[in-house]
Amino acid sequence: MALFNSAHGGNICEAAGLLGIDPDDLLDFSANINPAGMPASLKRALNDSFHLAERYPDASYLNLHQCIAAHHGIAPRHVLADNGETALIFALVNALKPRRALLVAPGFAEYRRALALAGCDIDTFFLHEEDGWQLTDAILDVLTPNIDCLFLCTPNNPTGLLPERALLHRIAAHCRVQGITLVLDEAFIDFIEHETGFIPWLADNPHVWVLRSLTKFYAIPGLRLGYLVNYDDAGMERVRRQQMPWSINAFAALAGEIILRDRPYQQATWAWLQTERPRLFQALYDLPGITVWPGAVNYLFLRCDLQGVDLQQVLLAERVLIRSCSNYPGLEKGYYRVAVRSQAENDRLVAAMRRVLSGTAPAA
Repeated sequence: MALFNSAHGGNICEAAGLLGIDPDDLLDFSANINPAGMPASLKRALNDSFHLAERYPDASYLNLHQCIAAHHGIAPRHVLADNGETALIFALVNALKPRRALLVAPGFAEYRRALALAGCDIDTFFLHEEDGWQLTDAILDVLTPNIDCLFLCTPNNPTGLLPERALLHRIAAHCRVQGITLVLDEAFIDFIEHETGFIPWLADNPHVWVLRSLTKFYAIPGLRLGYLVNYDDAGMERVRRQQMPWSINAFAALAGEIILRDRPYQQATWAWLQTERPRLFQALYDLPGITVWPGAVNYLFLRCDLQGVDLQQVLLAERVLIRSCSNYPGLEKGYYRVAVRSQAENDRLVAAMRRVLSGTAPAA
């Protein structure tokens, strides 16, 4: 049974309530947010912009869409921003109105919830540990004409693995032939330096939609900002009609105009992750009773192989919160996800895990 009611990480208030402590006293490895915090350039801009709360935002968010489009070298009409990527998942499903969709498991929960609320039938393609939890060509065999929508999380959440680019192009080509809409969720792809994702190939693939999030890489989950990229103008208009007026607050819109130009912040994040992810991976790999997979982004997927040990629960006694993956379809108890944080914080996580795994931690 899951320890928390929330289907996502970052539920520090609920976890702190179980312990009877202040949320600030809990070290959160359950949410995959850049530990560098909000860019200083954005903090300065927000401090100078409180007056924006006194008037309505531009209903079309013209400046924001132009900045996102310039970041990718595309026309603004191919971009649609909203109050976080999750809002766009629901708007997209409501616009596409798929009859039968295929989801990959394990995977992000909100695709399933949005599709179910829209009355869509859902088939599931399961990833397997013997394949290293990687997507394989086997998915092509189940992409038949009775499927009209496929969601792929690239990199995958919770495994952190990025499918091979050649495979993604084969999937996109197969979907085009079969008349299947392909939705690629690239929420974490900004953490991979020099990785463009699928956006450069969208002009030749109007059946492909790309979802992007700005909240993880730029550490602004409280502001909520994401965007959608696609080259089907009529389809984009249908999605736009699903949005609520002024769905992005003025400060989030300003954030999107500032952060995509903050090159020093981006470079510092890539440099941190290039060093800290392999260091944390090796430290977890060396722990007895732990199997860990080498993800491509800012979190790692692992399994606790010790019988009867609920790793999330015993780490809470150490005031460390990790993400249990037991509520992901296709996974059972014993699988977890941990964010990559600062060196000092990662060392605290590893030390806490070493104590609980060796039985030297205080009783919960």
